[in-house]
Amino acid sequence: MTEPPAPPPPDNAPSIPELARRLQEGARQLEQQFLGKEEIIRLLFVSALAGEHLVMVGPPGTAKSALLRSFAQVIEAKYFDYLLTRFTEPNEIFGPVDIQAFRAGQYRRRIEGMLPQSEVVFLDEIFKANSAILNSLLTILNGRRFTHGNQTLRVPLISMFAASNEVPTDDALSALFDRFLLRVRADYLDSYHFRGLLQKGIELEAKGMDPDAKTLEPVVTATELLALQRNFGKLLSFNEEFLATFKGLAFQIRSEGLGLSDRRIVKLLKLFAASAIFDGRDTVNDSDFFVLRHVWNTPEQEEILQEVVGPVLDQWYEQHPDHARIGATPTNLSDLLEELKVIRQTLTSSEVLSDMQLFSQLRNLGDIKAALTRMPDNPTAARMVGEVDKLLETMFASSRFV
Repeated sequence: MTEPPAPPPPDNAPSIPELARRLQEGARQLEQQFLGKEEIIRLLFVSALAGEHLVMVGPPGTAKSALLRSFAQVIEAKYFDYLLTRFTEPNEIFGPVDIQAFRAGQYRRRIEGMLPQSEVVFLDEIFKANSAILNSLLTILNGRRFTHGNQTLRVPLISMFAASNEVPTDDALSALFDRFLLRVRADYLDSYHFRGLLQKGIELEAKGMDPDAKTLEPVVTATELLALQRNFGKLLSFNEEFLATFKGLAFQIRSEGLGLSDRRIVKLLKLFAASAIFDGRDTVNDSDFFVLRHVWNTPEQEEILQEVVGPVLDQWYEQHPDHARIGATPTNLSDLLEELKVIRQTLTSSEVLSDMQLFSQLRNLGDIKAALTRMPDNPTAARMVGEVDKLLETMFASSRFV
């Protein structure tokens, strides 16, 4: 027996400018807590707007779980999260079997408060899901439906978010991985973020120990997001110039050996439109192609995607210098200046540094230079690159590096 679908949400989605203002406020709340995660935060909102799914891949200790739980606070929705292991049983995710119904000859689960009734879901270590859970997850991801016994229920899922320490290599998990349209690397912060990391970390630790600490303020409700998604088709309008650029990028990505199926190409249009909405626009532009940096199948392909997409983004921002990316704030120059000052003092002091200390400073300078080169139109950044080069020349002139 198939239950009738749930009634559609009321058509009360806010206007795009109003929604964008609130979403950007939510992003700012998260950016204040999580250093160097601006692009990931933007992608979380883009996924939720488009109703697509996102997985973060990275080593332990990179704030994947903490970020997702905080993200759930700024969306007023029914939330479910769980840490999967290979021993996780279906009743831990989908609800226990209803014993009374079972005695009456019916098989169904008690799904109250479990994944099938949730609107925002986060599954940590998702690729440890066993076969008993895998098929149900695929059905939910594909069609927003959950079957137990002879009942098929409509799942009110907005988006499913997941995290993993590594990309799956098991063919049995490839279908699950494929359902996550966006793949985001969550890595350790660069050296120039070290002081900021300590400051934010102390604040979060203190907040976690205070039961009365202020939580994040919700900026949007599940009802509003579902209403937007219901009418999303009206936003999927693209001019020929944008589509021609997209075609060129898609076939260039394919020519580089990255699998980009026709299904994923079509779904990417929703993400472009969602990116525009986040900025308060009702039409897309070339800046929305940034999502293509996150369609890799293996982390090693990130560099290839950046080489393909980067020139298009650079050209657009050169032509539109007043359009700074909202939700992807560049590295704070003052932080880089402070770190560069500390390195200069360390290298010019009378204290003799060990080889390990010298190589650590060398790596720090390399990180700073990489960050500065991502600000090509900033004169202060250009001047700082020159200072970094002088320090590097000084270090390599030392006999210690000969």
